[in-house]
Amino acid sequence: MGSNKTDFSIKHWSENDRPREKLLQKGASVLSNAELIAILIGSGSRNESAVSLSKRILASAKNNLIELGKLEIDALMNFKGIGEAKAISIVAAMELGRRRRNGTQLKKEKITSSVSVFELMHPHIGELPHEEFWIVYVNNSNKVLQTSQLSKGGITGTLVDVRLVFKTALRLGAVAIILVHNHPSGTLKPSEADRTLTQKLKKAGESLDIKVLDHLIITEKSYFSFADENLL
Repeated sequence: MGSNKTDFSIKHWSENDRPREKLLQKGASVLSNAELIAILIGSGSRNESAVSLSKRILASAKNNLIELGKLEIDALMNFKGIGEAKAISIVAAMELGRRRRNGTQLKKEKITSSVSVFELMHPHIGELPHEEFWIVYVNNSNKVLQTSQLSKGGITGTLVDVRLVFKTALRLGAVAIILVHNHPSGTLKPSEADRTLTQKLKKAGESLDIKVLDHLIITEKSYFSFADENLL
């Protein structure tokens, strides 16, 4: 008489309990160490889930990540379900964590004028044959938190999703943004669409207390600043 086998595959778990989905929905900080390692190894064995296996590995290292980082590939491969590739992934992740801990934080660029925005963004979009729209996110000291390409278009235009602009701003804790796009044609004159979009983003930001500091149009040799021309 046959017995039913328990399926330990994560794909059969509730979506809220799957480490990858949990990370996407709630962020990496809410995951346990075992769940993060489970993402690294991807799967467990026939009789054990990736999370359960990860818990056993952690237990062998006294549930201490520093001790886990001392385990060599051969030691990790002693666990059933951990082959060479998975062991290498764990060792590589531990090494990255070590380097991050010992590294120095990158100095954030500070935006002091439209010129500093031009110097920051021109290498990215100044000589492109097509339009791209970027957002520069800054903190309350006008230091750059992140520059993000929002969209990529053709020769004459690109689309902008306002919701994505402020979703990222809220995630980063930005207090202000700077809009930047290029004109491959070389013209510095803002279009009516440029003016409308600027006001749309400015109005949306006001309800979230996120200020639009400027909107730059960049060409190969120069730029146009909405703030400098009192168009904000």
